[in-house]
Amino acid sequence: MMARAVDVVVISDTHLGTYGCQAKELFTYLKSVSPKTLIINGDFIDIWQFSKSYFPKYHLKVIKKIIDLASKGTEVVYILGNHDEFLRRFADTSFGNIELTNKKIMTLDGKKAWFFHGDVFDASVQHSKWIAKLGGIGYDFLIRLNVLSNWFLTRIGREKFSFSKKIKNNVKKALKFISDFENAATELAIENEFDYVICGHIHHPQIREVESKNGRCVYLNSGDWIENLTALEYHNKNWKIYTYDKNDFKEELDFDHQDVVLKNIDELIKEVVSFN
Repeated sequence: MMARAVDVVVISDTHLGTYGCQAKELFTYLKSVSPKTLIINGDFIDIWQFSKSYFPKYHLKVIKKIIDLASKGTEVVYILGNHDEFLRRFADTSFGNIELTNKKIMTLDGKKAWFFHGDVFDASVQHSKWIAKLGGIGYDFLIRLNVLSNWFLTRIGREKFSFSKKIKNNVKKALKFISDFENAATELAIENEFDYVICGHIHHPQIREVESKNGRCVYLNSGDWIENLTALEYHNKNWKIYTYDKNDFKEELDFDHQDVVLKNIDELIKEVVSFN
C-alpha cells in the first residue's frame, strides 16, 4: 500500500509500555502515512506505568517506525507530557530530525498553530501528583480488564466495548473537566492570537471553532491510542480527525515477516543517540 502524503500528523497519548496501548494499530497507521511533520503530543511512553517486563514487539516497532520516518526526512517533534515528564530535562534538544520540546509553534499556510500536551491545565497533575498517579494506576487496571473482556467479546463475535470511554462520556464531572479544559486552552490561544490550538492529554478527539468577544480560534485534540485510536491530519489547508479502522488495512495486517525484528529497547536507545 502506498503511503499517503500528509503535511502534518499529530498523535498523542499512545502510552507505550502499558497493556491498553494499541501499538499494532498505531504501527499500521504510521506505515500508511508519509508526513512532512509528525507531532507526538505527549504521553508517548508511559513512564508512570513502565515496566521492563512488559514492552512488546509492536511497542518497539512504533518507536523504530518513527525513527525511520525521521531518517527519511520527516520532521519529528516530540512534545513532552506528564506521563513522559522524565524527558523534560532534555527539552529543547534535537537528534537529527527529532526535536524534544515542551511546546511547538508553527505557521501553517499563514496561520499560527500552537501545539502543547495540555497537562498544564490539570491541577491534579500540577499540585497533587500522587493523586494523578493513583488515578493512572486505576485507569490502567480498568484498561487491563477491558483487554480481557474484549478478548472474550471478539471470541463470541461481539463488538469491543470500552468501560473507561463509557464512563467518561456519561459522568457529569468528566464531561465538565473536558469542557473546562477546552475552554482554558481556547481562551489562552485567543489571548495570544493563535489561529489553532492543538492539545492531547484528555483522550477526547475534537475539532471545533471557538469564538469569544476577544476573537476566535480552532481547538483541536488528537485523542489517544488507547480507546479512540485517533490522530489529527493537516493537508491542503484542512484539518481532519483520522480514526483507525481495521477494515482499511485488511491486506496489510499480515506483514510481520517484512519488518526488522528488534531485540530490546536498549537497541533503540543506542540508535536514537547515534542518529544524525
